[in-house]
Amino acid sequence: MKSRALRIREKQKARKPWFRRADFWVARVGDESWRKPRGLDNKIRIEKKGALPRVKIGYRKIRAARGLHPSGLIEVLVYRKEDLIGLRPGVHAVRIARTVGRRKRIEILEEAERRGLKVLNPGGAVS
Repeated sequence: MKSRALRIREKQKARKPWFRRADFWVARVGDESWRKPRGLDNKIRIEKKGALPRVKIGYRKIRAARGLHPSGLIEVLVYRKEDLIGLRPGVHAVRIARTVGRRKRIEILEEAERRGLKVLNPGGAVS
């Protein structure tokens, strides 16, 4: 079921347009982040034909695949090794929080390996 949902999510992602901000071509605005169009005559807001696409609920992804890592596992953010208790190897994938230091990261990695959990960001410089 999950692999099917992930395949469907990829197809939906391919069809989703790239939502750009109104007046993105103006240098002071930029196009990095979407903002809701609010002008009275804004072509995106009134969804004029030929205007940029507007963000809508219909572009949402399949429910079964929401929140899943591309590997099909549920991502769990971990701050300490005690957070690994209750996680299942075939279901959960561990992402170590960015604020975790080297010593705790090593402890988490050892515990995750012992439990058979997949770590998404093990860090290359840790030894």
